[in-house]
Amino acid sequence: MELLAVLGWALLLPAALGQGCPPPCSCRSLSPSPSPSLSLPEPGALLVDCSSRGLRSVPPLPRRARGLLLHNNSLASIPAGTLDSLRHLRHLQLGDNPWHCDCRILYLRLWLQDFSAPALAQLRCASPAHLRSKALAQLAGSDLGACSRPPPPLCLQFFWRDLILIAGAVITLLLAAWALKFSKKLVCQLALGGRRLRRSIPKSRKAQ
Repeated sequence: MELLAVLGWALLLPAALGQGCPPPCSCRSLSPSPSPSLSLPEPGALLVDCSSRGLRSVPPLPRRARGLLLHNNSLASIPAGTLDSLRHLRHLQLGDNPWHCDCRILYLRLWLQDFSAPALAQLRCASPAHLRSKALAQLAGSDLGACSRPPPPLCLQFFWRDLILIAGAVITLLLAAWALKFSKKLVCQLALGGRRLRRSIPKSRKAQ
C-alpha cells in the first residue's frame, strides 16, 4: 500500500506543479531568493517561462504566477486586460520584442507605470518607422493619434448587442407584469362569477 501511495504521489506531483501552465511555456516552482526582484515569500511560488518561444500573442496565464518571462518573442502588443489578473506577480521580463507603438500599446504602458517604472523604461518601439527606438515611457499623445478615432466596428457591435439585450429584458418584464395583472383580474372575474352562480341556484329551486 505504501508503495502504491508513493507511486500515486509521483504521478500527481508533476501535474500539480504544471497545473494551468500554458503551452508552449514551462512552469516551475521556485525556492525563496535573496534577490529583491524575485522575492518569493510564499512556498511554491510559480515562475512562468515563456521566453524565446516565438510567441505573437500572450497565452492564458496562471493567476498565481509570481514571475513571468516573455522576453525574446515576437510580441507587438498585449491586449487590454491580459495582465490584470496577475495580482501576485513580482518579476516580469518583456525585452527583445518588436513592440508596435500605436493605440494598442497604451494598455501595456499604463499597466507598467503602476507595476514597474524601470521595466517600462527598458522597452522601446520597433515600429512604426517614425517611432522606432523611442522608449514607451516617452510616447506622447500626438504619437498615438489613432487612439482618438471612433471606436472600431467590433465595439459598436457589442454596444448594439447589449442594447438589444437590455431592451429584450425590459420588454420581458413588462409582459410578465401585464400577464400577472391579467391573471389576477381573470381570477377575480371567475370568483365573482362563481358567487353569482351559487346565489342563483336556490332561487331556481324555489321556482320549481
